[in-house]
Amino acid sequence: MESGPAIFAGSVFALFGAGLLTWTVVRVRHREPVAHGVSPVASATLASCAAVIALVVGAWCFTRL
Repeated sequence: MESGPAIFAGSVFALFGAGLLTWTVVRVRHREPVAHGVSPVASATLASCAAVIALVVGAWCFTRL
């Protein structure tokens, strides 16, 4: 019974992490700001770290099946 919420949470985290990482890479390659009013390096680093953390949490949720 508890595998349903783990699958849902893992999917949400994995999709969010993958989407955020893809978006960040595209913005950096086009030399566009990742966040307005913030240092480009700091915003790209913070967004990348958040994306990787979300992917790790998603993978962790899938190991709990």
